[in-house]
Amino acid sequence: MDTLLTVLYYLYQIYTYMLIIYILLSWLPSARESSFGQLLARLVEPYLAPFRRFIPPIGGVLDISPIVALFVLRLAFSGLQYLLISLFY
Repeated sequence: MDTLLTVLYYLYQIYTYMLIIYILLSWLPSARESSFGQLLARLVEPYLAPFRRFIPPIGGVLDISPIVALFVLRLAFSGLQYLLISLFY
């Protein structure tokens, strides 16, 4: 059980870092067009798309949907962690 929680934690951390790196790439002019940026886009955009659909950019410029997406990811991980601990311990 501890192994499962450890694996889930590392997967959560890796995906969180991928989201943060993808967000930072948006600040660089051509970084998203690189092969690394395209790979991250294929992995991260399916998760970010629902948030962008419901949360419009503030002033047409500032996109806060990734912040909400990170918050929801954290809540989902915490809920899953709590559920697994309460079921198996």
